[in-house]
Amino acid sequence: MHPTEPRLQLLHITKRYPSVVANDDVSLSVMPGEIHAILGENGAGKSTLMKIIYGAVKADAGEMLWNGQQVAIANPAQARKLGIGMVFQHFSLFETLTVVENIALVLDEPFDLAALALRVKEVSERYGLPLDPHRLVHSLSVGERQRVEIVRCLLQDPKLLILDEPTSVLTPQAVQKLFETLRRLAAEGVAILYISHKLHEIQSLCDSATIMRGGKVTGEAIPREETPATLARLMIGRELPVCEAPPYHGLVRPVLQVERLSLTSDDPFGTELKEVSLTVNAGEIVGIAGISGNGQAELLAALSGEATVDRETIWLDGEAVGHLDAGRRRDRGLVFVPEERLGRGAVPALSLARNALLTGHRQGMKHWGLVAFDKAQAFAEQCIARFDVRCGGPGAAARSLSGGNLQKFIVGREIMLAPKLMIVAQPTWGVDVGAAAFLRQTLLDLSRSGVAILVISEELEELFEISDRIAVLAAGRLSATQPRAQADAESVGLQMSGLFNEAETSNAPA
Repeated sequence: MHPTEPRLQLLHITKRYPSVVANDDVSLSVMPGEIHAILGENGAGKSTLMKIIYGAVKADAGEMLWNGQQVAIANPAQARKLGIGMVFQHFSLFETLTVVENIALVLDEPFDLAALALRVKEVSERYGLPLDPHRLVHSLSVGERQRVEIVRCLLQDPKLLILDEPTSVLTPQAVQKLFETLRRLAAEGVAILYISHKLHEIQSLCDSATIMRGGKVTGEAIPREETPATLARLMIGRELPVCEAPPYHGLVRPVLQVERLSLTSDDPFGTELKEVSLTVNAGEIVGIAGISGNGQAELLAALSGEATVDRETIWLDGEAVGHLDAGRRRDRGLVFVPEERLGRGAVPALSLARNALLTGHRQGMKHWGLVAFDKAQAFAEQCIARFDVRCGGPGAAARSLSGGNLQKFIVGREIMLAPKLMIVAQPTWGVDVGAAAFLRQTLLDLSRSGVAILVISEELEELFEISDRIAVLAAGRLSATQPRAQADAESVGLQMSGLFNEAETSNAPA
């Protein structure tokens, strides 16, 4: 017998902030056993609405019904008691605690830490999201932290599960395993609210969808009856642009050369790099795929200059730079976009103009040791206009921007530094389809102007869309690059599991 009463109903929910109406008269319902997608661009109001359901934000107007009964959820602890669990896009973890200690913090009943650690290990392995419960969170990659959030939620036996971009940094295999888990939970009567910018995931997984734009509900859809193009049109109100990669007609020369780079991680839980060799030429994008925690952090540190290595293991435009720090490599034309936007790519509390100073101070923003704030302001204004950053202007705090707009600002800031080499980690993580298409085309256009670009991403679809050559990093070893036309998702997936031999790790200049 199918239930006829919604697990959750929202009626005329409104939430106002000083500068924006985040949710404007929003109504929706989700049934037990239903996987319901919430679609919209960054800034459409999806995350605010989910936080209202979870008790992290209080609505200004409207009502909420739980199993037909009106409820007022004052805080997340009350939401969890009702049976509402949430996996946030931005992690809520204490970095100095272990995985099991972080999970214990949300439990409302007494627990035994040793027994809980065993349960965490068992549940994480059952759901295909393996975790070591005793690892410190600060040593985990972004993908591994995402696993902690998901497993922590599943341990609470939720009746309604809210997932905000849960697959942003998961491999295709892990995504399929998660989908199996979600379908099994739905079959057991769990209602699921699912936010994702990956439209093929929405089609594959979700039974229904509510579309939001500008804080309002603008439509509903049955994803399986739509195409990614029609879903995108419903979501952003226009046709989704298709990335174009014209041939490069300039001089092909090596800009980045990495020769037998080995590096032992300072982190006891890190991954040792083993004789990594790689060449990135002017006018091309080389993509590196891999599962989180396989040496990406160590490789990025070595290439960016955060970790120095032997002088002649890294070459930039013909100069040995392995021994140089990050600032001196930037002086020679290297720019870097880290995977963590807030905290590393930008200082959350500072304005965009002051965030421009972080890496752009070499562009005339300082004189005799003094900051030229008018130059920083002008630089930020130009970046906002050129890269369509939707914000309150150069004085807006970085934390006030949606994920997609902050990423456009950070990528734009680095492009405006006129680089020879750009290294980008997770360029479109948690970014909506419109902004993702814009960012990918921006990288393609930059590469065709003669810039060498290295992209490290866990989005295989993204790498196949923009890369000229693709390699795989597994257990600290880098496979040989192969032209995109000769690569396929299945073979790359196998290599991501470490299934390539020594003969496949040569990366001579292409």
